[in-house]
Amino acid sequence: MEDASKTQNHKAAHIASLCLSLSLSLSRSFSWLLLLQFLQASPTIIIMTTLYHFLSLLPLLLSTTATSAFICSDGEISSRNDLFREILRDEAVARLNELGKVSDADGYLERTFMSPASLRAGNLLRGWMEDAGLRTWVDQMGNLHGRVEGMNASAKALLIGSHLDTVVDAGIFDGSLGIISALSALKVLNVNGTMGKLRRPIEVIAFSDEEGVRFHSTFLGSAALAGVLPVTALQISDKSAVTVQDALKENSIEITERNLLQLKYDPGSVWGYVEVHIEQGPVLEWLGFPFGVVKGIAGQTRLKVTVRGSQGHAGTVPMSMRQDPMAAAAELIVLLESLCKNPKDFLSYDGHCNDKSVESLSSSLVCTVGEISTWPSASNVIPGQVTFTVDLRAIDDMGREAVIYELSNQMYQICDRRSVSCIIDRKHDANAVICDSELSSQLKSAAYSALRKMAGDIRDEIPALMSGAGHDAMAMSHLTKVGMLFVRCRGGISHSPAEHVLDEDVWAAGLAILEFLETHL
Repeated sequence: MEDASKTQNHKAAHIASLCLSLSLSLSRSFSWLLLLQFLQASPTIIIMTTLYHFLSLLPLLLSTTATSAFICSDGEISSRNDLFREILRDEAVARLNELGKVSDADGYLERTFMSPASLRAGNLLRGWMEDAGLRTWVDQMGNLHGRVEGMNASAKALLIGSHLDTVVDAGIFDGSLGIISALSALKVLNVNGTMGKLRRPIEVIAFSDEEGVRFHSTFLGSAALAGVLPVTALQISDKSAVTVQDALKENSIEITERNLLQLKYDPGSVWGYVEVHIEQGPVLEWLGFPFGVVKGIAGQTRLKVTVRGSQGHAGTVPMSMRQDPMAAAAELIVLLESLCKNPKDFLSYDGHCNDKSVESLSSSLVCTVGEISTWPSASNVIPGQVTFTVDLRAIDDMGREAVIYELSNQMYQICDRRSVSCIIDRKHDANAVICDSELSSQLKSAAYSALRKMAGDIRDEIPALMSGAGHDAMAMSHLTKVGMLFVRCRGGISHSPAEHVLDEDVWAAGLAILEFLETHL
């Protein structure tokens, strides 16, 4: 009887261990509770209790809302190896972290157009492109290209890209995620031996400048390829009076007005452009999805406002006699905030605006003063000049123009009343862009397929959303049809070292692009 009892206990323990292993694969939080039960309960109770916990966790397995932690069901995927975790997640995350350490500054991330760090990052990225089996080169605007011809080198090419430059004190995912996701997906095809079966050429582009930090002129890289960068852009100068042309020449890239025009791609040679980018907003996190398809991108305008007054001694000029550009600039900035918070209170329904535009502005208009400087910038001197920037964005282009028109008029009135001069320069304009419906549908299908492989049955639609942030796709839309995939970021935070994307979401983005590329095999 004692031997039989031992045998029964061994069998029970074996069955229980199998159930426990399944339970543990779903939730480690239950493991200690089960272990305590094993120490005291009979074999039958052990089995029943373990089965209870396992069955109680089945809803978690089938859940479509807990997409921050993907779990694979046996009915969907027989092996995690099918999802290429080592390349699409582990290696991709490691490369993002490595790129995030390549900076021109100590203690924070900063890479601007043609800076030493941007060159080091480009060299690093070029090695990864070649590792994925791509032919590489750098063009005369500093853009890095990696291309595979596929079965038909003369077919229209699919371009996939994002930017390699950053803002000051940046996060590591903005721009870089789109480049790394594309490279990871192509590396999978290369490792599998299927890259040569692509029906069309695939070209990954790391654009040299999208943020516009150094020269206050965004999309230098992508606008050159799209043929919408004016030749005058070569003479734009930074704070050190170095021009775009000088910056390229310092890095052994000779560019003239003539060969700038030659950088433009032939529209007949391009099939489309796709960009993966972090959302830079909180919507996807709120919805519980790792990615969403972008419907369109808000138009944007950047202004540089210069206010000049009378420089003087802080202690000897009476308040009533001052022509203080700092006080005037402060009033102008408060005006901007009021107008953008309540556009209905400022705009008239005339030739500059209509009811539809005003309604659109109420939900999409955002305005920011991100930079301000004074001269001579001394605590005991009334400034002689104050300069600040304005970043203004809206989905409706007509409404955006109406805001700029009204803002400019009221700014001039304030400056006149304060006896200071005011100059408003438009430094950048980009119209709103609507993404191609067919390309968006294909991206949505690829995203759905990727998520289904990772999470099992998905009952909800992949979200579709608008972008308030500008992207290289805006410039590329002048060349070809465009599509974008947004990836969830924690708290919607971007342009900050707190910017973060889950490892699983990096994986999901790479898998979605892989699914999309496989439709071109």
